[in-house]
Amino acid sequence: MKKIFLPLLFLSSLIFTSCADKIMGYSVVLWTIPEQQIKSGDIVPVYIKSNISHVYVIGTESGEKIEVALWQLTEPVKKGKIKNVAARYSENASTYASVKLDGLPCRAEPVNTAKQVYRLRKGEVIKILYKGNGQAPMAGKTALEGDWYRVLTDDGTLGWCFSYNLNLYETDSSGQRVGGAEIIEEAEEDAHWKAIAAGVWYPDYFRTMIDGGNIDLGLIHPLYKFTIDLEGKKVSLNTASIHESWDYDGYTKTDDNEYSLKGISLKIIYRRANYIVLRYTDSSGKPQDLNFVTLSESVADIVNAEKTRRSQAYMQIYTHGPIFSSSSYGKLEFKEDGSFKWTGFKLLVPSVIDAGTKSTGSAQIKYSLSKELASAYDGVLTMKFDGMSREVNFLYKLDGAAIRMEDTTGADFSGNQIRSRGVSPVIVYLKK
Repeated sequence: MKKIFLPLLFLSSLIFTSCADKIMGYSVVLWTIPEQQIKSGDIVPVYIKSNISHVYVIGTESGEKIEVALWQLTEPVKKGKIKNVAARYSENASTYASVKLDGLPCRAEPVNTAKQVYRLRKGEVIKILYKGNGQAPMAGKTALEGDWYRVLTDDGTLGWCFSYNLNLYETDSSGQRVGGAEIIEEAEEDAHWKAIAAGVWYPDYFRTMIDGGNIDLGLIHPLYKFTIDLEGKKVSLNTASIHESWDYDGYTKTDDNEYSLKGISLKIIYRRANYIVLRYTDSSGKPQDLNFVTLSESVADIVNAEKTRRSQAYMQIYTHGPIFSSSSYGKLEFKEDGSFKWTGFKLLVPSVIDAGTKSTGSAQIKYSLSKELASAYDGVLTMKFDGMSREVNFLYKLDGAAIRMEDTTGADFSGNQIRSRGVSPVIVYLKK
């Protein structure tokens, strides 16, 4: 082993030395390297690129070779092309910026609706690379002052940022700010307003639904929420019955934590960290208070889980049958697509099923059960017969080789949940 290893080690050393002496290209420095007196905008020779260590090996004026993170340089090019690359960065070679606004987004394109690639922290320092052409964000009907810039963060993320919420400044060769220290704003941002603007707020009945396991897919949706876009100066309010979006121009605050948004008839009352009240006036001039909360759960996950629950419950009925029958109540056949055919149900007319109703229709698991009923039943089967305007609901229990269905006429419904049985229900027992 030693006889083989030593020549290999010697050979790899020769290869590394050879590569380290051969220039693979030239790059522009994007972020100043003060310890080596290398400033942003400088052109440096590149000898090695390591995708494993994520570094370039570059040469310095003193002839020393050092490792530099990949993100700190442009991609190496031939010597004849490097001047064109450097020209792109020359205007802002020594320009950096500090961030004014916590959560300021970097975007994939120079437009305010483009995908966010990074959220900046207040006071974070970023490198300004070059100016771009894009549409300025709007504050009401007025475009914000500033420009779109291609920027680089200190972890190597590239994106586009609008300069309205940036403090741009120049640096010297050591990376220090030219012209003194950064000016610190005298007034701290209002903590409650900051919490309101940073949050995603959902109708408070979402919390009630989630805690009670009573999910009504007609009332809960990931898009039903209230949000504030600080950068774009926009407010959005979406519920099952309200779909509004406004431009606003700042806010005023009263001593009781009530925030009035300038330019729109909407007030926000801060109650606590996860609870606000929106005082909303509709188009008819009628005011109403809407309660909103923040959630730790994902609304999309909650909705998907409820859809899965309903689908799986129906498939249990289907696979348990799919055909059930009795001498008294006819033959009921469930289809995999959620449709059904029920013939011979005359004894249920008109007390449960309307006269003149067709034998076909669609079935689904729509409602949930209270804890008391869940111990005795498997669920609630909702049937919509063709030719019948109302739905018919049955509490059901899969019993051996049969299904037991109990009419819910007179049952206590609370939202999307059945709390108690009817007084004198009709019970249908069908065997496989």
